Amino acid sequence: MTTEPRGGRGRFARAWSAAAVCALALTGCSAQAVADGSGGTGAGPGGGPAATGTAGPTGEARPKPSATPPKSLTGAHINITDGQTVGVGMPISVTFDHPIPVAERADVERQLKVTADVEGSWGWVRDRNLADGGRVDFRPRAYWKPGTAVTVRAGAGITRHFTVGRSLVATVDVRTHFMTVEKAGSSRRVPITAGAPGMDTWNGTMVVSDKATKVFMNSRSVGYGDAYAGYYYYAVHLTTSGTYLHQNPKANTYGGRQNVTHGCVGLATDGTAKRFYDEVIPGDIVKVDGSRDTVAVGNGYGDWNLSWDQWRAASALD
Repeated sequence: MTTEPRGGRGRFARAWSAAAVCALALTGCSAQAVADGSGGTGAGPGGGPAATGTAGPTGEARPKPSATPPKSLTGAHINITDGQTVGVGMPISVTFDHPIPVAERADVERQLKVTADVEGSWGWVRDRNLADGGRVDFRPRAYWKPGTAVTVRAGAGITRHFTVGRSLVATVDVRTHFMTVEKAGSSRRVPITAGAPGMDTWNGTMVVSDKATKVFMNSRSVGYGDAYAGYYYYAVHLTTSGTYLHQNPKANTYGGRQNVTHGCVGLATDGTAKRFYDEVIPGDIVKVDGSRDTVAVGNGYGDWNLSWDQWRAASALD
């Protein structure tokens, strides 16, 4: 499995004192934030709560017969609620109240079943907020097909049904400072401002975990001193470490021209941010091109940053 890049975001924190004067002039954006829950939808990775929403348990691929009848998987939680509609990138993520030992993981996978017209596999993910063995995800080989109906069963006692909605893939190019939004066959370009040099936005494929109409962001939580502390609006949540795509007044000036944030992706206040917020759902895809370090698999839903062969190798089944 991929891990956090060497040094991770720690190098940004260490660089704070040297860059304090410059950073204070940059746009307020956090790599860690606390949502107040207003207007939120969906559930977050890592077994924790999202801005709003609930969590329950999960499903399987490449099944093998078990020598004993499936048991109820105690302490299991799933990131998708019964009856939910999700985007084409949403993995089925099962987290546990206790880490599953390596020797027991194959048996756990055999108790997880996904019924859908799709080729997919389970893979064990080292979640940013959980001990090793605390999370296993199901990911299709390619993005889910819109309209796919999915049933997930975990052991003998947990069943969930969900549907895959229309496709939305937003590609952020930090070099051109534009985002291309491809939704259900249509396409548009949106000016953005991303992470300033030294506070770069994560590269790679991220999946929307939840959203909230306003989120309180505090620079102290990520080692940026007193650079900012306040609410940011129309916030679309991308990583556990706190990457958001949200409304930012600085995008009115710098969108399409320059990267000035502390790692998030900023959209203008002229209705651009609200339009994107209103149309996205959990499971939609945000890809960042042209940046530096690739987001870790367990920092949110980074499953798509592994090749299919790498993903299959993360399963405990042969």
